[in-house]
Amino acid sequence: QIIVTILNEDDNPPKFEQQNVARVVREDTEVNETIVAREVLTATDEDQDIIYYELAATAQDADGYFAIKGVNNPEIYLQKALDYDKFHLTTLLLYAKDSLESGHDPSHTATATINIVIKQADTRAPWFQPCAIPPSNSSVCISSPYSGVINISRMATEPLTLSPGPIYAIDPDYTINEKIVYSLVWGNTDQVFSVDADTGNLTMNKAVTSPGPFLLQVMATQVNNARKYSIATVQIKVINESRYPPRFEKGIYNGTVSAGLAPRSLVFQAGDPSTPLMITALDDDFPDV
Repeated sequence: QIIVTILNEDDNPPKFEQQNVARVVREDTEVNETIVAREVLTATDEDQDIIYYELAATAQDADGYFAIKGVNNPEIYLQKALDYDKFHLTTLLLYAKDSLESGHDPSHTATATINIVIKQADTRAPWFQPCAIPPSNSSVCISSPYSGVINISRMATEPLTLSPGPIYAIDPDYTINEKIVYSLVWGNTDQVFSVDADTGNLTMNKAVTSPGPFLLQVMATQVNNARKYSIATVQIKVINESRYPPRFEKGIYNGTVSAGLAPRSLVFQAGDPSTPLMITALDDDFPDV
């Protein structure tokens, strides 16, 4: 009687049932949420070896965002919050090995490719324009107050001209680009002004009789979500209407200088070397000035 024992030789590499996997992941996916289930990525080995897994990102920008549950568990989960502005898509490589020994002979490794597409989510409130994004935080954009001028006792019939530009806000989640509406929420004393809900144009309802300035607050709100809003300040100065252009007191001014004078030296009136030459203008809108 001859007993023969067959020893299993490690001659088969691990195999993935799916070598290419694609997933669309929303930007606002919660940290620790599963991206690809374990069953999808579990490899098999005909030699019945224990399989060890390793995950790597092909792009440096995506490094650290995705991880596997453990060396023997290939389930991929989100390790830190996503940011659509940092990357829109990435490719992960999942390696399956039948040994952790570097000198193991033969060394069998299988590779599965996971393509991740990031879908932008509605995460940010409207941004008033123009604005500047600080280098440390791409989720906010800092805008300057708007400012304008109106004449006392006169109602403008056209939308007011403002600096640095007209009232305008955008949805920074630009692939979603939700509609934005505008409203006046503070500072509109005696209902002097109106803002167009669709365009943001600021107009006058009546003339102003007092010289005090107005400090308005305009709100830009997403139509689909009233909780997504931003506030901008609009300063309106009230001035006397300018009916007359400035005019010089004289049509011709005559002065005299000496040859060789240093730069920024005074010019004197012709015929009066002790009196500096002064060029003055008047404005009939301000007769007492």
